[in-house]
Amino acid sequence: MDHASRPWRSVLYIPGANPRALEKARSLDADAIIFDLEDAVAPAEKPAARATLLQALGGDYGGRARLVRVNALDTPWGADDVAAFAGAAVEGLLLPKVTGPAALDALAAQAPGRRLWAMLETPAGVLNAAAIAAHPALDGLVMGTNDLAKDLGCRSLPGRAPLLPALGLCLLAARAAGKIIVDGVYNAFRDPEGLAAECAQGRDLGFDGKTLIHPDQIATANAAFAPDAAELDLARRQIAAVAEAQAEGRGVAVLDGRIVETLHVEAARRLLARAEAIARRAGAAA
Repeated sequence: MDHASRPWRSVLYIPGANPRALEKARSLDADAIIFDLEDAVAPAEKPAARATLLQALGGDYGGRARLVRVNALDTPWGADDVAAFAGAAVEGLLLPKVTGPAALDALAAQAPGRRLWAMLETPAGVLNAAAIAAHPALDGLVMGTNDLAKDLGCRSLPGRAPLLPALGLCLLAARAAGKIIVDGVYNAFRDPEGLAAECAQGRDLGFDGKTLIHPDQIATANAAFAPDAAELDLARRQIAAVAEAQAEGRGVAVLDGRIVETLHVEAARRLLARAEAIARRAGAAA
């Protein structure tokens, strides 16, 4: 399953230094896992975490996509991380704090042929999002909203109004380049109502899914970023309405009192394809 045809509803961070968490992740219903060697691992533990994660990746993670977040290349650990995982059984390497395409050029040079992902979590990264998203080795973008909020000096508010300009700019960049983009984390993992609201907002904005910090958040994200029965029914009826209008030689299709255009059919087909990808992922993980 390639990156574009698989679902990315729930993307769970797992510390690379925690064998118990690495084992538990094999049975979780997350669409994707980010095995983290950066923020989740203390400096003294980074070499051991590298070895622990390499051993864990020899096991079966079902249909879940696997990304490794390496340390930045300007740190003492970045080059060793990249060398260790350049040939690992993962879908990509995730580089933190990407501020421009030059950082991806450097990573691609150290891991030839490896697909890359970029964290957008700095003002410079957001301003350069279009150039980053267009990088030929890049498959997807991950929002780092905690670091971004810190750098902006903005307040944490329900609805994330201070972050909306940055979120929108990164979404535009991802869609213009045809890349995957997942939303930032929701820190209050014991607040399911707040998480559900932020997932709904992310889905409404157009994100493909959400990064998560706790397994208890997976079900909420999976539900929020999956088409519901009503959406799927409408999509099928829109496609059928346009097909019927074309068969009858009518230039305009009308459904439920609304005109259905080609753009609606394209969106309907994407929605149905997303539902099919979710079903395939569930089957692969079973």
